[in-house]
Amino acid sequence: MSTRRLATAFCALLCLAAAADPADRLANPVQESRARTIFQETRCLICQGQSIDDSDADLAHDLRQIIRAQIASGRTDGQVRAFLVSRYGEFVLLRPPLSLDNALLWSSPFLVGLLGLALLVFRAPRRTGPPTLSPREEARIDLLRQDEEL
Repeated sequence: MSTRRLATAFCALLCLAAAADPADRLANPVQESRARTIFQETRCLICQGQSIDDSDADLAHDLRQIIRAQIASGRTDGQVRAFLVSRYGEFVLLRPPLSLDNALLWSSPFLVGLLGLALLVFRAPRRTGPPTLSPREEARIDLLRQDEEL
C-alpha cells in the first residue's frame, strides 16, 4: 500500500473518530439536518467564539441534546431559537436579529468618535488672524529691539 493511500486511510479513520456519537443523532435525517443548522447558529457559552457544532465543551453537548429533543418534539426552528434566547439571552445566537439594544451597542463606538470629533471642532481655539499684543508686550519688544541694536 502506498504512503498516500495509507495517509488517506489514516485521515479517514481520524474523521470517523471525531464524529459525534451516532446514538446522539436523531433518527429522522431531515430533523437532524435542522438540528445541525441550529447548532451552527448557536454560540457555545463556554468557548464564546465557536458554535456548539464546533465545540467539545460539555455545555455545548448539553445544548445539542436540548435542541435535538425540542426538534424531535415537533417544535419549529423559530421556537427552538426563542427557547434558547429566553433561557440564555441573545448572546447565545451567533447572529442575533437587529434590535434597538444591539443596534445601540454596535453604533456606540461610532457615536463616541463623532462626539469626540465634535468636541475637538467646537472647543478648538479660534484663530482669526495674527495675535494682538498688549501695550505692555509692545513696550517690552521695543526694549528688546533697542538692546539688540546696541
